[in-house]
Parts: sequence; C-alpha cells; structure tokens
Amino acid sequence: MSVLASESAATFGTHRPDLDRGMGPVGRIALVGTIVAAVAYVAYSIYWDAAQAGVQATTYLPFILLFVALLTALGFEFVNGFHDTANAVATVIYTHSLPAQVAVVWSGVFNFLGVVFSTGAVAFSIVSLLPVELILKVGSEAGFAMVFALLFAAILWNLATWWFGIPSSSSHTLIGSIIGVGFANALLAGRGGTAGVEWGEAIKIGESLLLSPLIGFGLAALLFAAMKLVVRNEALYREPSGKAPPPAWIRGLLIFTCTGVSFLHGSNDGQKGMGLIMLILIGTVPTAYALNRAVPEQYTAEFHARTTAAVEALSKRPEVATVPVAEPARAIETYIAEKAVRPDTLPALVALARDIDGEVGRYGSLKAVPAGETKNVRNDMYLASEAIKRLSADKANPLSAKEKTALTAYKSSLDAGTRFIPTWVKVAVAIALGLGTMVGWKRIVVTVGEKIGKTHLTYGQGAAAELTAMATIGMADGFGLPVSTTHVLSSGVAGTMVSNGSGLQMSTVRNLAAAWVLTLPASMLLAGLFYTLFVRLF
Repeated sequence: MSVLASESAATFGTHRPDLDRGMGPVGRIALVGTIVAAVAYVAYSIYWDAAQAGVQATTYLPFILLFVALLTALGFEFVNGFHDTANAVATVIYTHSLPAQVAVVWSGVFNFLGVVFSTGAVAFSIVSLLPVELILKVGSEAGFAMVFALLFAAILWNLATWWFGIPSSSSHTLIGSIIGVGFANALLAGRGGTAGVEWGEAIKIGESLLLSPLIGFGLAALLFAAMKLVVRNEALYREPSGKAPPPAWIRGLLIFTCTGVSFLHGSNDGQKGMGLIMLILIGTVPTAYALNRAVPEQYTAEFHARTTAAVEALSKRPEVATVPVAEPARAIETYIAEKAVRPDTLPALVALARDIDGEVGRYGSLKAVPAGETKNVRNDMYLASEAIKRLSADKANPLSAKEKTALTAYKSSLDAGTRFIPTWVKVAVAIALGLGTMVGWKRIVVTVGEKIGKTHLTYGQGAAAELTAMATIGMADGFGLPVSTTHVLSSGVAGTMVSNGSGLQMSTVRNLAAAWVLTLPASMLLAGLFYTLFVRLF
C-alpha cells in the first residue's frame, strides 16, 4: 500500500484527500463495545425466542453450531460492508464533500437504516437459488455443510479481492457459492451437476447482475452528458480546488447521493445475510423459527379461506379427482426437482394444501403447532409455495386466470407463515454491515477514486455515478433482485470518464473485468470444495 499511496500522491498532488487518519482510541473502544453489545443482543434474542417457543435444551452441540454459524454469517456481512460500501463513499471523499472519517461513519449509519427498513424480498430470492432438498434438510449434516461452505467461500473470495484493492461483487460471490454447493450436492448424490441448481432463479438473478454494470456505465455516461448540456456551471465539471469543499449546492447533492446509495446498499445487500441466517435458525431452532408465530389473529381464518379457493379452482381439473396420490409432499418435491408437470402434480398439490390446512386448523394458529410438527408443517408450506411459483411460470402447462388468481392469493398466505425475518436479525445484520463500512474502506476507495479514470473525479462525475447507482439499486430492490453496488458504481464512474473524454486507466479496467468474470467460477469452485469437505467432516 505504500507504493500505491506514493503513486497516488504524485498523480493527485494536493487534491488527494486525507485517507490515513484512523478512528483513534475512542473510536476503537466504541467499535469493540458495539461488537460486544451486538453479540450479547443476538444471544439474548435467541434465548428469548427459544424460551417463548418452549424449547428445552437437551444438548448444547446444536447451539454451539448455531453460534458459530451466526458469527460466520455476520462476518460475511461485515466483510461486505468494507468491501462494497467503500464504493458509496469514494465520490464524497474525492470531491472533498466530506472528510473520509466522517463519510464512512455517515455511510455506515445509513447502511444500518437501509437494512432495518428492508422488505426481505431479496433475502428469499437468494434462498430460492438453493436446492430444495437442502432447504428441507437444513438442520441436517448436509444443511450445516451447505451453510458453512457458502459463507466460507464468499468471505474468502471477498477478502482476496479486497486485499488487492479490486472492487468485486459480494452478490456475485454469494450466488456463485450457492451454485457451487448445488453442483457439488448433485454430484455427490450421483446426479448430474446441473440438477442441483434452480436455473430459473439463477438466470433471472444472473441477468440482473450481468446487466447492472452495463446499465451503470451507459446511464452514468448519458446523465453526465445531459448535465453538461443543461447545467452550465463550470464549477461542476472542474477538479476540486486543493482540499476545499465544493459549493454548498454541489456538496449537498453529493452527500445526498452518497446517503441514498448507502441506504439502498443496506436495503439490498444486507438482505443476503438475512436469508442465510434464517436458514441457520430454521435448521437449529425450528420450534422458534420454522413458522412465523407473529402472524395476526385473523391469519388462520384467512388461510383456510384461501386454501379452499385454491382447492376449488384446481378441483375442476379431471386428473385431480382421478389420479391417486399416496405421498403428496414427495410428489411435489419430485415435481420441483424434475421441473416437469406430471399427472400427479396437481392432485398432489391439492392433497398437500388440504393436509396443511388441516394441520393449521387443528391447532388454531401457527404458534400453537407442537414442536415436533413445526418443521414438517413448514416444509410442506414451503413445498406448496415453490410448486405454485413454478406452475404460475410454466408456459407449457398454463393455468387459467381463475386458477392463477386463487393460487397467487394462497401462496401469499403460505409465504406469510414461512418467509419472515425477526427484527433482531435485521438489527444484527445492520450492525455488522455498518461496522464493516467504517473499518476496511480505504483500499477500494483508492481504486474507485484514483485508478479508474486518468483525471481527478469532478463533482459532476461523482453526482452522475451516484445518482445512477441509486436508481439502479432502488429498482432492483423493488423487484426483489440482488444487484452489485460495486459494479454499478465503478462502471458508472468509468462511464462519466468516457463521457467527459478523460480516458480510463486500462490496467484497472482489466482488473475489474477479470474480477467480474472470475468471481462466479472461483466462488463456485471454492464453495463446491468446501461443501465436499464439510459433508465428510459433519
């Protein structure tokens, strides 16, 4: 880093911001204190939830595994914070809108808020990539092997790229890890590797990740060109004067865009860890976390009504009355694994829906489901929801409008009972992501601020890149899709440099492209190897 710093200082001269001031002893004490408080908060929250659900500990091994797995998952979000969020603060730091130390704290706070106010849609789109058989067996040896393999591979690759100061995507890394585990699981089971991946979800998410840097580059270039035509203020397009902050209105705009990107990064990226943490909790403490015990009182009656409507809509099909189904859950699991509608698929879905409705109605509410039945009910609800999702998207065997309407309403009730994120999980992830933002930001900031374009970042370029990132991440969040903050923002900076005629540093562009290309195969390989190892260890 000393060579990097000397080269940067020579290139940027007096314009270069002060990046070397640390957080000081008070800051370090506050950091350690926050970590200790967060760990205590997580431990107490799990204890309280387990006690409320009537969990009786007979062995401490599952809770030890739970604690290690949660720390690893929060470690992933911590690394994600200083790896990805550095992109959000690079523009305000290099335009001297905020001192570096203030910028990272500011960004960390808004990452925290973004996580806390997120919807959870991205979390479950990530989880949907995992093989269904592993999700159903998440508390087994294979389930623990899956979770640890995913997290270890993602953390290792993120740390490697951060060490070399290469902005790469935590989203890419995690999704590559998921696909790698799916391949390895299928191969170990004696099936083709491609059978272990939910390709419909993978393609949808892959398109989002593939297009986001292209959108970032193109939109930022166009926005910057439009700004030069419409806003004819030369101060906006000049390099900063020494280390003086920009004019108030420009500074306000840049701080606003940094705030927006930080908030939306938390809202989007923070959810990835939430999904994995929920899998860990469902696997180790299913009585407390397999079903949403906080659904409103009217849930049971509404669930019954929607089940009845869905069953009635499908019962008009002749095969529902004529094809016998001995084990509906197994038939639905086979349909999901083979991705092809069979004669028993719809009869099995109807039978499974009736079984689930009977279980929920028998106990009166989800929170009254006995401990021994909680995970089975949750798995049946998850299978039914996944089956409906696939049936609704199947163009070869289309549902009628009435069937689709009834099944969509029924699926929303199924998801309300199984796809939830407790507040303490959001808070824990938010703290991990926010603290990560404040710790390891410098390497990536230097790359984005100094090594993409050949000239110093101007105020207009910073604003155009950040506005583009805000819009892209916000749209992806609305559709429940993961997107790479790293790729959107760094490609946006590159787009403004090209639009301005500043030129690009091709060595950095090659590194960014290489990381973009290599992240998926590298994380897939790492996760597959870790999974194979952990399956044998566990």
